[in-house]
Parts: sequence; structure tokens; C-alpha cells
Amino acid sequence: MVDSNVLVLIPARMAATRLPGKPLADIGGLPMIVHVLRRAEAACVGPVAVATDSIDVARAVEKAGGRAIMTKADHASGSDRIFEALGHIDPAGQVTTVINVQGDEPTLAPSDLAAVLAPLDDPAVDIATIAAEIRKIEDRSNPNVVKVVGTQVAPGRLRALYFTRATAPFGDGPLYHHIGLYAFRRAALARFVALPPSPLERREKLEQLRALEAGMRIDVACVETVPLGVDTPEDLEMARAILTSDRGC
Repeated sequence: MVDSNVLVLIPARMAATRLPGKPLADIGGLPMIVHVLRRAEAACVGPVAVATDSIDVARAVEKAGGRAIMTKADHASGSDRIFEALGHIDPAGQVTTVINVQGDEPTLAPSDLAAVLAPLDDPAVDIATIAAEIRKIEDRSNPNVVKVVGTQVAPGRLRALYFTRATAPFGDGPLYHHIGLYAFRRAALARFVALPPSPLERREKLEQLRALEAGMRIDVACVETVPLGVDTPEDLEMARAILTSDRGC
């Protein structure tokens, strides 16, 4: 059932350096942003909108039957962009939870999107996210695979202690691949975007460390799969192959 207190926002900008025009990249006859939109809608957790600075992206979303919100072009992050969009959509403050879905993950499982809400059942949690256990040996040392270091607080749920590009924690045991999907309490999002970039955030180039350094609590729901993030032409070809296979073609 769609919850009117939950809003799903997908930030999308055209200025990606490694794959210019990424949101409109064709995958099986549809722009990538439309694939992400449809997966977010399929999660059935709340209304969905795309927050963008591009008229072309907005038109593509609306042509597909979705909702697009125009935002400023100079936002430093997707979190800043969705906060502006939230103000446009819900100035009265009825929405209590905002889910930030990356616009370049067209293979995201709707069930994994829905799973991000579970940690917010605990009132002590400010921000929720998801992660999957790393299965490939090479990913354990890959700096492009962000790891979450956490302590288990319930079955399938961690309290995040740190996020890093390094191989961590040391020793025997599972490592977890952090997936950049977030559910914010509205007040937590407002606080987060008002904070300046933190020292560890700048060092690791990981925005979520800003929240931890400010004393905010992030809990992690464990899921089974990692969506493909499309950052390069090679990633785009892989997404096309995966989504074509999903259709059974």
C-alpha cells in the first residue's frame, strides 16, 4: 500500500562527467531514468517524483506518466536536490519520510527499495540505508565498492559505525557492500543538508560520513542483491544486457 507520509525522490542531473546525458541513456527503448522511476513505483511505498535541473529529463519522465520537479542546477549533491524538491512538493510538511533513490541504478529491486524503511521503525534511527554481503573476493579490496562497518542490532540489521573505501573490518567474517539508497526522517534530512562537509567525508569522498560525524544514527537493512550503478559506457551496456534478459528477450 502506498503511504502518503513517505515520498520517494529520484535526483537526476545531466552533468555527469563520465557518461554525459546519463539519465536519458536508452535502455531497451526507454531512458534510464524511466527504468528507475518504474522500479521505484513498483515498490509501492509512497508517491514517486524525479527531481531534476533538466527540462529534457522532466519531459521524458512526464511522457512516461511520471512526475518531475524542476530544481536548481547548482546543487552539490543529490541530497540537496531532493531537499529542494521536498519543499516544492510538500511545503506544509505532511511527508515524514523521504527516500533518496539514485537515478543511475536501473536494476534496483523494488523489494530492496521497500526494505530501507524497516530500520526507521526504531525511533532512535535518523537515517536508514541498505547493504549486501560481499560475495566476490575482488570486491573486498575494490575502493569503488564502499563498505559499511556496523554492529548487528537485530537479524538482518546493522547500526553503521563507519563507511569506507578500504577493506574493513579486518579479520575473518563478512564484509558488506553499501548501496547508496537512503530513507531520511524529514527532520534528519533538513539537519543533514544544513551541515558543512565533514573531514572524513572529504577524505573518503563519502557524503554519509557527514551524518555519522555529526552524531546522527544510520541503520542498515541487509538485502541480497547489489544493483548495477551506471557510471561508464561499459556499465550502460551491462545494464542493457541485464534488462533485456529480465524481459526474456
